[in-house]
Amino acid sequence: MILSTTNTIEGATITSYQGVVTAEVVYGTNALRDFFAGIRDMIGGRTASYERIFEKGHQEALRELESNAQKRGADAVIGISMDTGTINVDDKGVLLLITATGTAVKLG
Repeated sequence: MILSTTNTIEGATITSYQGVVTAEVVYGTNALRDFFAGIRDMIGGRTASYERIFEKGHQEALRELESNAQKRGADAVIGISMDTGTINVDDKGVLLLITATGTAVKLG
């Protein structure tokens, strides 16, 4: 399965469009990780624990996107777009949201 952010696949012809495919990955936050991230925010620097979560989430979203495209009989997903966000649950924390969207296509 080819996954691409472009709208074409070099050297291949798109023979049919199988529709839009999406994937969503949601992670709960962790109080200890949030505490250390807050300290990093105050003193500056990168928050490696959250970077790892987002990297893992992006990979999971792409795997789910690929799986959804395979269910439609696609050979590739083009025009992939990814986004991240948060969902406020309550005063105690937020959920981290990672989404991926693309167009499933058959190649000839």
